[in-house]
Amino acid sequence: MSGNVSSGRVSGGIPVRVSYSAVVTTGIYCLPTCSGRPRPEHVHEYTHAAAAEAAGFRACLRCRPYRAAEPVSWAGPELVCRAVQLILGGALDGGTEADLGARLGVSARHLRRLFAAQIGVTPDGLARSRRTHFARRILDDTDLPVADVAFASGFGSIRQLNRACLDVFRAPPKELRARRRKTDRLVADGGLCLRLPLRAPFDWQAALDYFAARAIPGVEEVAGGVYRRTIEVDGDTGVIELMPPGPAGSGAGSFDHLVLRAHLPHWEGLIHLVERARRIAGLDTDYPEATALLEGDDVLGPLVAKRPGLRVPGAWDPFETGVRAIVGQQVTVAGASRLTGRIVERFGRPVAGLSQLGLTHTFPTATDLAEHDLAGVGLTPARQDAVRAFALAVATGEVRLDRSIGLEELMASLTAIRGVGPWTAAYLALRLGEPDAFPAADLGLRRGVNPVDPPSAAALTRMSERWAPWRALAARHLWAAASDAGTGDRGRR
Repeated sequence: MSGNVSSGRVSGGIPVRVSYSAVVTTGIYCLPTCSGRPRPEHVHEYTHAAAAEAAGFRACLRCRPYRAAEPVSWAGPELVCRAVQLILGGALDGGTEADLGARLGVSARHLRRLFAAQIGVTPDGLARSRRTHFARRILDDTDLPVADVAFASGFGSIRQLNRACLDVFRAPPKELRARRRKTDRLVADGGLCLRLPLRAPFDWQAALDYFAARAIPGVEEVAGGVYRRTIEVDGDTGVIELMPPGPAGSGAGSFDHLVLRAHLPHWEGLIHLVERARRIAGLDTDYPEATALLEGDDVLGPLVAKRPGLRVPGAWDPFETGVRAIVGQQVTVAGASRLTGRIVERFGRPVAGLSQLGLTHTFPTATDLAEHDLAGVGLTPARQDAVRAFALAVATGEVRLDRSIGLEELMASLTAIRGVGPWTAAYLALRLGEPDAFPAADLGLRRGVNPVDPPSAAALTRMSERWAPWRALAARHLWAAASDAGTGDRGRR
């Protein structure tokens, strides 16, 4: 991730990805795919829309860059990349730059200096741009009143939303809604529908198959081409559904977004739920950057060519995913789902009226599992102790799953828990979105390299070094290759 420099330059020896072109003669910025053809000497290039806006440019009305996906690149200082991830998760919607810096172990001044050098906008400026772009998409996609749009987007008042829209889009919210195109509005059969922009290609069926095999009974359900799950919103229960555009379950052809259908008790903070929903399908990683590295490898290249739209599966709730990973040690995928379902049935919060969707509970919190005896759900005593120790570590903050710490520190904190080994820690890190997480000891990964004569874990670790910093995506392709060959592991993943 780097600032407003051209694609030919580098930052710290790392090639810079350009996402937006700003034209000084018109004062607008566009996507690279825009049909406009300005003279090259009139163009400034930026990696973030917020940086273009901070420089005084406004969004193009033709290509509408605010509707495009803006994946987070990891080609730059890790601290900046993690700060951007936290901002996307809402760290500055209720906190300050000083609070964000404290989570990352630096001062607010140093953080602003890094952002100015690498992105071209302050952390607060990036957060404000993100909220304003989200509000613009809601104005397009839905009929929510402007007041609801303001609070759903993380603004504290309608006045703040008005001021931000005037600054970024040069028009108030009501005028922006009046400009929307007929095809923008999404019609929902119950719930609120929103677009989740993505960068093609994207293999939705592969993601769906992965989640279907690992769905936690009562909490998750996959049916008719739709992934749905229960969630909690400020203590209240809700449901979200992910599906491709078009008729439910079709998923056919190429598309540039998924549809999120949300059934929520209120719309405040909707922007944070949308960001978490994006992580489920792994929509925020810069896969063009990753595939550019992997496609030239003699092992990974053919696999990437075979499945160009494969993504690393994400997680709605990191704690939930961690519990399932611990439960799944040394058992099959089906067995892990069944055992986790028993935990949910006993300790989760019952939800009424959703049984027709296959949903009955929300997942228990870390505090809940840390305080209860897990005997009787089918886990071995050692596995019970590991789940409770993990829950206690998360509840007390000893283990931080918010991606504010580096991969090595995360792995160390997880493996310090008795019963959580390197495989479980690396798998959880992979599901959290750590792009370089790689459980090299996994038999499925080794069989993905060679189904007849798998390499040792040590040999695979050495081999994987050439895939850094995108080893998580490499792991996803190797698992898929092992599955295609019918030589996958027993299913701990």
